[in-house]
Amino acid sequence: MTTLAEPAVDAAQDNLAALESEAIHIFREVAGEFDRPVILFSGGKDSTLLLHLAIKAFWPAPVPFPLLHVDTGHNFDEVLDFRDRVVEKHNLRLVVAKVQDWIDDGRLEERADGLRNPLQTTPLLDTISGNKFDAVFGGGRRDEERARAKERIFSLRNSFGQWEPRRQRPELWNLYNGRHRPGEQVRVFPLSNWTEADVWNYIARENVELPSIYYAHQRPVYQRDGMWLTEGPWGGPRDGEAVHDLTVRYRTVGDGSCTGAIESTAATVADVIAEVSASRLTERGATRADDRMSEAAMEDRKREGYF
Repeated sequence: MTTLAEPAVDAAQDNLAALESEAIHIFREVAGEFDRPVILFSGGKDSTLLLHLAIKAFWPAPVPFPLLHVDTGHNFDEVLDFRDRVVEKHNLRLVVAKVQDWIDDGRLEERADGLRNPLQTTPLLDTISGNKFDAVFGGGRRDEERARAKERIFSLRNSFGQWEPRRQRPELWNLYNGRHRPGEQVRVFPLSNWTEADVWNYIARENVELPSIYYAHQRPVYQRDGMWLTEGPWGGPRDGEAVHDLTVRYRTVGDGSCTGAIESTAATVADVIAEVSASRLTERGATRADDRMSEAAMEDRKREGYF
């Protein structure tokens, strides 16, 4: 005897299968069209999912692309440890661009507010150029933020790495145009059509390992601008910001100075799926201070070359 829930479960699995097939097709298209692709990998859930799909796309051969991490120096220890374990486990090549190196030699200056997420663009572009990467995979999804929704799966960037919305090419069916002039690059987003709920449901289906901070844990945090931040090399708390030991988790992972935790008891993937299903805020809108600077903060940074 079947229940009404069974067709919904079947439809959800069909949707995940279609999304997986599309992403794998994109990886293989890029492998065939470009000379020097690279995968942006931070150890966060979306980049970890990207790597999982790349492994499936080329199995049993190794992933034919290196990984690139722009390290702000303000990362969570749990995430860096996870990144290094994954690289070692799959015998991958990791290129690390450290923001601190650009600060030390004068190519960048520290911001007065201490945020380093906005400083990632120059190291990213310099590393892409220096390694002659012509296709750069990113984990951006269209449901994250308004500017993300404006981009195609293949997003052409000019010779300065800048995004020009008017130069976006139409994408019909699963036909992707990777043509580019010498010096130009293409950013590639295999997760464009995924939602946060899709990501978590797929993680559950595939039993994908993630950093522990995505699940509920005890952590000392203080409140600033409506977000729970934690102590770290980025400084804080300031005078008057009381520290509390709370049960929290992170919905997204970035620079610790601007990535907030949420109060949560979701300790398993199933718990997180239930929590995400009930949320009406995207993970970036809820927990990323750098996206709150202005209505067009992300779009401005993308025009400069950020993801």
